[in-house]
Amino acid sequence: MTQPEDCFSPEFKPEPYWWEASPRPAGDLTALPASADVVIIGSGYTGLHAAVQTARAGLETVVVDAEAAGFGCSTRNGGQISTSVKPSFSALTRRYGEQRAIAILKEGQASLDHVSDFVGQEKIACDFGVVGRFHGAHTAGQYDKLARDCEVRHPGFETGAFVVSRDKQHSELGTDAYHGGIVFPRHASLDPGKYHSGLLGVAKAAGASIVSQCRVNDLERSPQGFEVSTDKGRIRANKVIIATNGYTGPLTPWHQRRVIPIGSYVIATEEIPAEVMDRLFPTNRILSDTRKLVYYYRPSPDRKRILFGGRVSLQETDPRKSGPKLLAELVRLFPELKHTRISHSWSGIVAFTFDTLMHCGEDSGLYYAMGYCGSGVGMAGYLGSKVGKAAAGFEKDLGAFSQIPFQTRPLYTGDPWFLAPSVAVYRLRDRLGI
Repeated sequence: MTQPEDCFSPEFKPEPYWWEASPRPAGDLTALPASADVVIIGSGYTGLHAAVQTARAGLETVVVDAEAAGFGCSTRNGGQISTSVKPSFSALTRRYGEQRAIAILKEGQASLDHVSDFVGQEKIACDFGVVGRFHGAHTAGQYDKLARDCEVRHPGFETGAFVVSRDKQHSELGTDAYHGGIVFPRHASLDPGKYHSGLLGVAKAAGASIVSQCRVNDLERSPQGFEVSTDKGRIRANKVIIATNGYTGPLTPWHQRRVIPIGSYVIATEEIPAEVMDRLFPTNRILSDTRKLVYYYRPSPDRKRILFGGRVSLQETDPRKSGPKLLAELVRLFPELKHTRISHSWSGIVAFTFDTLMHCGEDSGLYYAMGYCGSGVGMAGYLGSKVGKAAAGFEKDLGAFSQIPFQTRPLYTGDPWFLAPSVAVYRLRDRLGI
């Protein structure tokens, strides 16, 4: 195994690989207007999809962001698109009853379909493809559980999933590290940077104004709606959409108390010979596994690199330190990559929730969608579009994720102090296979 100081290629960059093809927009000089029909805070997938809807409805729409447009996890993720909902049908049924469980799972499928439809209709060139997902079982017991879950069928939601036994695993993935797995054939992938750039263009063409480097410092209700105070001045808004997800802070303390910010870390390898890529990733699927501390990975769209991500640290922000940890896990799965080096290493902040479900809603003109639990590529755009339509007056029903309690915990104010002991427990459970 390469030593940590030798892990990096000469061309190493401590920034997202996706920024190579889609650099972040330069700081713009857009002035902040005095008023708008809708102010959207956050210029990621959620905010821009909402902006497309409100702007196309003829509402004066202003999107503000503390950083460059798309600086957060919308261009820092792995580009994997699933049906987004983590709890199983049986778990959801126990919580909410069968009817609502089916409604939640249908929303998950709708989020996957939304990306496909939007990319096609808007002609966004972002390497979108329905490649399927292989979800590996890291123990024999987990494989048995996956196989049982795959046999369960329920009305209104069929995944098309099928199991792959360990003896047939190499048809899906060139590793012996798993005990078989399950394939979800409808899951998809894209280039997050290109997707965001295309989405940004669509929002601007619709008439939305994007004001970057414009941090919001205060948000107050007024008789006319809202007063929004920013680094570039104040703006009056009839309606406001909160689209901050993992970057939600004290500006909206009610939301901050309900999302758990967690760092997610990703590396891109240097270019790998085609014959090695074909042997390790014969199907070009996106990959994940059954560990509590999950790893997610995939070939790059051009099949020349591996993108490998996971949660290897609680506080580490230096990509030169998180990168070698991720590379070590990649080599554990694929020992023949022991001499492979890192070309890019970066991190972003995702938002989990206490019930591991996403949420959206409205309170007297203040709309929100957030808490995507690591599945925001599909769900952020889908729920962003829904709250945008609601703000434009097209939809009153925000769907299943607005009809369940958005939980918090006593004494929680947005600082996830409990993550360290939780991660320690998860590491032990992963090691023991439980």
